[in-house]
Amino acid sequence: MRQYGEVLTEHVGNKYLSDMWEKMSSREIYDRDMTWLSSADVIVADVTVTSLWVWYELGSAVEQKKPILCLYKPEEGKSLSAMIDGSPWVVVRNYQTLDEVKWHIKEFLSVIAIRLGGEAI
Repeated sequence: MRQYGEVLTEHVGNKYLSDMWEKMSSREIYDRDMTWLSSADVIVADVTVTSLWVWYELGSAVEQKKPILCLYKPEEGKSLSAMIDGSPWVVVRNYQTLDEVKWHIKEFLSVIAIRLGGEAI
């Protein structure tokens, strides 16, 4: 995603960066993450694994009228929350491979760029 702009949550999935953030208090983490959310132009979230924190952030992003892309990898016996899947403010795209994830992100950002008067990515 870095090729399209600044990624505010690079610590997700990075053990070294995650360990560094663990020293923060819950309030510091909340304040940091909400500041990131407010400063973000778009939100891209993988919602395959249920996370109350991610859903809280998505609700806040909807309130702030942020463009939101939710990526979901369907798994047998599991389904995506209707609150995300049915939201008119959230674009949901299913994927199976990393290449599909990359394609969905590029497509989403291109549509947003065009809406803002720019060119497709």
